[in-house]
Amino acid sequence: MNQLHFPPLAQDLRFYAVVPDSEWVKRMIDCEVETVQLRAKNLRGDILQREIEDSVQAASGSRSQLFINDYWQEAIDANAYGVHLGQEDLDNANLVAIMNAGLRLGISTHSDAELDRALSYNPSYVAVGAIFPTTTKQMPSAPQGLERLRHYVKSAGNTPVVAIGGIDLSNAKEVLDCGVASLAVVRAITQSSDVKQTVKEFRALWD
Repeated sequence: MNQLHFPPLAQDLRFYAVVPDSEWVKRMIDCEVETVQLRAKNLRGDILQREIEDSVQAASGSRSQLFINDYWQEAIDANAYGVHLGQEDLDNANLVAIMNAGLRLGISTHSDAELDRALSYNPSYVAVGAIFPTTTKQMPSAPQGLERLRHYVKSAGNTPVVAIGGIDLSNAKEVLDCGVASLAVVRAITQSSDVKQTVKEFRALWD
């Protein structure tokens, strides 16, 4: 029997911005984004650790819940709020160490089998994607669509579900209507010509 159990979220995830560096993290915190993920895929060593530490420090005492993508050991070292792992990361990450450090855990899923696996670890939340076509990353599966998303939300039960992949203001409402706890976006923020206004419009979806 799985003895893992990660802490619940301190607040609802709601709008979830996935950004590439600590400067973007700070911008999102200034906009009072509920949840922020630092996804710094191409950084290593001291530069990576500094980016994580700067992000954690910026989020400390703010209204934003900060998750570090992939780099669980560095997140533990920096006393981060949470870690987000992909399916392939689960094979190598020390989940017991993450749990014992008191970090929240989010896990990416792309199928029923992956969702079942993720839920067996009792994570703080699960992410489902890609909902729509996306060019942000190479996806292991075809876009899930809204019907599949509703199915995943039902399967996840009391575990909050984050929808990600191709979400923007033109389709955000219909995704939210599927019962998800959160919408995660990358390009809709990082490529916006008016970031503050875009964040404001996303956050208003919950009001």
